[in-house]
Amino acid sequence: MDKTQLEKIQSGQGFFAALDQSGGSTPKALAHYGIAESRYHSEDEMFGLIHAMRTRVVTSPAFDGSRILGAILFEQTMERDVLGVSTAQYLWAEKQVVPFLKIDKGLAAEQSGVQLMKPIDTLDGLLERANQHRMFGTKMRSVINDADKGGVNAIVDQQFEYGATISAAGLVPILEPEVSIGSPHKEEAESLLHDALQAHIDALPEHAVIMLKLTIPTQPSLYADLAADPRVLPVLALSGGYSRDEACELLARDPSMIASFSRALLEGLSDGQSDEQFNARLDASIAQIYQASVNKGSAR
Repeated sequence: MDKTQLEKIQSGQGFFAALDQSGGSTPKALAHYGIAESRYHSEDEMFGLIHAMRTRVVTSPAFDGSRILGAILFEQTMERDVLGVSTAQYLWAEKQVVPFLKIDKGLAAEQSGVQLMKPIDTLDGLLERANQHRMFGTKMRSVINDADKGGVNAIVDQQFEYGATISAAGLVPILEPEVSIGSPHKEEAESLLHDALQAHIDALPEHAVIMLKLTIPTQPSLYADLAADPRVLPVLALSGGYSRDEACELLARDPSMIASFSRALLEGLSDGQSDEQFNARLDASIAQIYQASVNKGSAR
């Protein structure tokens, strides 16, 4: 674990950029960016276009470590270059942004009100490559659709089980048990999630280091006690389908969380914009998300 990067995440002011759309979500991300499916005719072309979009984002003068603490990357993004150097190396050396890798392989079918992660059969190889690329940590997502205690416990058990393997490989795991913003019992599901997370965190070794990425809770500061635990680095908030304005408004009310937005960060960016227009739009988005993340008196 890089101590300088750890210090940046522990004490820095800012938020995380989630640049980790995977194969299933890439067409939608490109469509939002103004690139229709008719523009590409193979998966390779599609991934080439999404990497060009991400390259435009991270090389923008608006994107740097003064406001962005970390960036979460898709596997193919990690394996590709930005301006002739590996993406992770570029992020840290040129931008002072700490790199993380998305490692999950998507969601299983819903059972007991939740969607567990599909088995990560390639985990050992992924972690080895992540270390080779000098990633700081990883991220993996599962989804809670309803307030079923057994389902929520199963989600959290799976997240921490994989998290232990990731920690043993010398990487910091971001655990992301997302509560759907459309859940009919969202607040109850969040209460169950809090208690399950608390039980697992209490059982961690004294010097363990994890991160959490969670839906902005209905009850502000619900996760403040978890964020205050010395074994938990900043608790990240996902935008979860909210618009950027909605997500920032909700986040600003919760002093225990900072943003880790994907679609909400890229909202308003377009392939057809000039560099001046693109950079101005991205700068305004980053400024808005940064303010919602830091201007509220920290509970960390």
